[in-house]
Amino acid sequence: MVVPYTHEPFTDFSLPENRQAMEEALKKVEADFGKEYPLIIGGERIYTDDKITSFNPANKEEIIGYVSKANKELAEQAMKVADDTFQWWRKSKPEMRADILFRAAAIVRRRKHEFTAHLVKEGGKPWKEADADTAEAIDFMEYYGRQILEIKDGAHANSRPIENNQFDYIPLGVSVVFSPWNFLFAIMCGTAVAPMVSGNTVILKPASLTPIIAYKMMEVLEEAGLPAGVINYLPGPGAEVGDYLVDHPRTRLVSFTGSREVGTRIYERAAKVQPGQKWLKRVIAEMGGKDTIVVDNEADLELAAESIVYSAFGFSGQKCSACSRVVAHEDVYDDLLKRVVELTEERVTVKDPHDGKTFMGPVIDQGAYDKIMGYIETGRKEGKLMTGGEGDNSKGFFIQPTIIADLDPEAVVMQEEIFGPVLGFTKGKDFDELIDIANNTEYGLTGAVISNNRLHIEQAREDFMVGNLYFNRGCTAAIVGYHPFGGFNMSGTDSKAGGPGYLLHHMQGKTTSEML
Repeated sequence: MVVPYTHEPFTDFSLPENRQAMEEALKKVEADFGKEYPLIIGGERIYTDDKITSFNPANKEEIIGYVSKANKELAEQAMKVADDTFQWWRKSKPEMRADILFRAAAIVRRRKHEFTAHLVKEGGKPWKEADADTAEAIDFMEYYGRQILEIKDGAHANSRPIENNQFDYIPLGVSVVFSPWNFLFAIMCGTAVAPMVSGNTVILKPASLTPIIAYKMMEVLEEAGLPAGVINYLPGPGAEVGDYLVDHPRTRLVSFTGSREVGTRIYERAAKVQPGQKWLKRVIAEMGGKDTIVVDNEADLELAAESIVYSAFGFSGQKCSACSRVVAHEDVYDDLLKRVVELTEERVTVKDPHDGKTFMGPVIDQGAYDKIMGYIETGRKEGKLMTGGEGDNSKGFFIQPTIIADLDPEAVVMQEEIFGPVLGFTKGKDFDELIDIANNTEYGLTGAVISNNRLHIEQAREDFMVGNLYFNRGCTAAIVGYHPFGGFNMSGTDSKAGGPGYLLHHMQGKTTSEML
């Protein structure tokens, strides 16, 4: 029997010993600033002249490090290594693969504050958000290790007196993983180790904005005993390296987390059968959201306001699950709006997350800053600016939490994914209209309903079309194993990361039948 796993606990930074440990970890991370990091292909460290510069988005003068940048030739080298390694790795024991993850999780757990400190610096995450990111990475390794032990013997197939039948899950082949910058440790780790523990080999191309944490994970996996060539670390430009790997005839699976624009482009490219390719590539895509919290006229408004503020402005709204829209019943709209504005102005401090009391840090880079400020200007024209609206990119990329009220459900800021600390408010006259407005988007990732009306909750359970729906809480903070995560429509393939079926997306079924 596989022992069940309860998720990694979050750190209580109100305890002096934890604050001190975190402050020491930040100093340790800062001591490594400016180092150079190589590619890793087949266990070999490869330095290139071309470098990716990783910087602190809260203080762009702080250089986290310089990472070697791959090109097509190195991508082909990585593909050959991964393809060759797969020929024996696919026959490795699932128990061995699981043990690698269990040991890797233990290593990260022992060094938890160090990894969290790195996320504060490279990702611009406040302590609480960074700690949760590290905990989720541990959870993914623990959970997927246990999941492969659950499915390693396949599934039941009926046999007859004249024949013995078996149904087994076998690996696919070379998996190309594109990880995002927002959950720079958790999602990167989960999407890289899931194909590995399923018996595939991996080419990991981390986000160019946050590549160093992926290198540090590679070091952990090597320490835990991962053989050379199973996961290959290949940061580089998407237009050159990414397209080459997606198109490659030996690529068997593409796992992508990022924007709708890039995700749909990958989906289209992967669908084309290349010369020499003898399979249809499988694609796992998680592509963002435009997530809504619905508040009816029988809701606890204080609970609603607290849930909205945390869901909208945690990590500067840079989560695919972040609340970017509130749809409230007209009877409670004004009171709710007033309270959300009050809580935002009271609690959401915006500064360098090096300070452990920071609620909200920077957005990730200049491109994100410009895009979000552009949406704020559009929002000023479309609705009423209630708070925020200002930005300061002189030192880092800081934007004040922004609330725009009285918006038409069809307004630009109510329809397009902003990926920043911008929250829109609109109203409806009854619960049917609230749900209709909530569904009025091409996305379908997360949502929440705040209500004490059981009939409304049951109606939303059927009619609110999102992959992760929450009642009487915020719409962020899914926990591995508790809230399998993935969305509908243009939010992606709904592969449900951290759920019991996730590893099966990295495998294929094989039936064998022996006549007796």
